[in-house]
Amino acid sequence: MPRRHPQSGPAHPVVRRLVAAATTLTAAAALLAGCSSDDEESAGPAASAPSSPAERSATASPSPAADPSPTGSAAGDPAAGAGADPLPPVRRALSLPALMRDDVQGGPIRRTRPLAETERWRSWAVTYTADGATVSGELLVPKGRGPFPGVVLNHGYIEPSVYQLGQGLSREQEWLASNGFAVLHTDYRGHAGSDPASPIAREARLVYARDAIAAVKALQREPQVDAERMAMLGRSMGGGVTYGALVAAPGLVDAAVVFAPVSSWAPDNLRQFSDPGETTALVARFGTPREAPQVWRELSPRTYLDRVTEPVLVLHGTADDTCPPQWSRDTVRAMRRAGVDVELQLYEGEGHAFGPRYEDSMRRTVGFLRDRLRG
Repeated sequence: MPRRHPQSGPAHPVVRRLVAAATTLTAAAALLAGCSSDDEESAGPAASAPSSPAERSATASPSPAADPSPTGSAAGDPAAGAGADPLPPVRRALSLPALMRDDVQGGPIRRTRPLAETERWRSWAVTYTADGATVSGELLVPKGRGPFPGVVLNHGYIEPSVYQLGQGLSREQEWLASNGFAVLHTDYRGHAGSDPASPIAREARLVYARDAIAAVKALQREPQVDAERMAMLGRSMGGGVTYGALVAAPGLVDAAVVFAPVSSWAPDNLRQFSDPGETTALVARFGTPREAPQVWRELSPRTYLDRVTEPVLVLHGTADDTCPPQWSRDTVRAMRRAGVDVELQLYEGEGHAFGPRYEDSMRRTVGFLRDRLRG
């Protein structure tokens, strides 16, 4: 059964690009074979050693810090044009263009132990595989015959060394399951019982987007889940993970919701969440956004928002001092320019974690998902 999207169809540019991409698979494979490894985010044991300042200066593009480039998958690519590859070129493996070309695989969900049961749902600790790597998580399935629409949850930042199974979106898990959604909360690699990931892979967040994409494919395998009615929900850092998954795998889900998300422009997040004078793994490897603007554009979902085919609901509190609400205004404005079906709901006086208006936000979320996931 074909997936239905408000902006998909023969005339939509994303669909044309995806159809054309199938004819260039051989060329894409050759391109990937020739690009540098750059600590590919599927990494398990450890990251490669950071490049030296001399190496960085030889490849960086010293220039003033760049503003977000115009939304468009081929933006800034001089080779783009008639007959050109419809996907952006791959300059390094650790980039959204590289992830776009990967057919991420999600293995079946394996229940490891029961966790809880209510009148409306049951839950289990689970694992699934993302391109062969093990990822842990929590599965909640409503009671009844089904099949139920599925939602993958992408949690916000919690220090991996203290993170526990299913942590970060426990309220959302139970709310959605109580309202008839099958829920898979992914722990991401490097968290709880998941396989490890290198520091640079975790910092780039693309390995998390990979795990979220695989989670959707894993949840679709469940017999009580309607594989044609799938959604994704992310909070804070998980909102950025969701943005990354949407631009990397358009058409995978039918709707997305993000709460208090990080910026869709990677340099914003670097400035907000890095200590002054700190050299992060990404900066050590590639340079700052000023030194290597192309690298940071290719880590930013905003560069590729024209690939988003799903309706998106963005919820943000005006008193959020962790992820400034202006970030969501900027992202939504860029999405609208790209033709995305997007809604922005600001909650006056609400902070990052959502307290007094939490129930309002979840009622709006459930209504949005029911409307967009109709069978």
